[in-house]
Amino acid sequence: MEIPYHPPVKYSVTINGHQTSISLEPFFWDKLRATAEERGMAVNALVAAIDAERIKSATPPGLAGAIRIWLVHAMPV
Repeated sequence: MEIPYHPPVKYSVTINGHQTSISLEPFFWDKLRATAEERGMAVNALVAAIDAERIKSATPPGLAGAIRIWLVHAMPV
């Protein structure tokens, strides 16, 4: 199996009306889009939901890290 190594790429998203950018590897961006589609959500809505969960954490990671962690936990084993 070939592992798709690629440096992060900056993407623009809107969270609660505020535009921000997130640097994610294409692998995670593809998984984020696919997960949003599976859930019938816009990518911005899924990112906002992940952000809301992240903020509630006792030690919140950065948004990009939170997305990666969330996606790893959301992926089937």
